[in-house]
Amino acid sequence: MAFTKEQVTQLEGAISAGVLSVRYADRTVTYQSLAEMRKLLKQMRCELDAATGQPRRRRIVRLYQSGMGNG
Repeated sequence: MAFTKEQVTQLEGAISAGVLSVRYADRTVTYQSLAEMRKLLKQMRCELDAATGQPRRRRIVRLYQSGMGNG
């Protein structure tokens, strides 16, 4: 299925608002869980990136501890 940037934006908005229903043009979709919505959002982004030739975005988070107060 070909996804649009508008659909991605609508799904992101629903996730951030904490609602499980999203209206796409002439239909409303109700998802079972937040996990299902996040999985679909990831799929949408991957397909859009592949269609536009953009590389997949990755986020790297590094956590550091100073060692102070750990024992």
